[in-house]
Amino acid sequence: MISFFRSARETLPPSSSPTLQPAPTSRSSPVSGLHAVWLISLAIGLWTHQMLFLARFVSQVARLFTGIEIHPGAQLGRRLFIDHGIGTVIGETAIVGDDVTLYQE
Repeated sequence: MISFFRSARETLPPSSSPTLQPAPTSRSSPVSGLHAVWLISLAIGLWTHQMLFLARFVSQVARLFTGIEIHPGAQLGRRLFIDHGIGTVIGETAIVGDDVTLYQE
């Protein structure tokens, strides 16, 4: 549980990408991207423990609230930052490395 909070804190914009945000107004400005990554982290944990239905349910709830669809089978690196993520889809076979910033214009 502590590792979740540590990774959640390091995903916050100023520590993950202070110079990559084109127009940050506050630490909470890209809320939907952060919530999507945090919820998918939970879904990935469920997926790895073979709770497939619950993992897909959590990922669909995240998609409903954030507009960002990330499959729980995707491999996400540390400090993933999604800015303007409505309509972004990351599939099951995707591998996203560390320190990645996704922009959707």
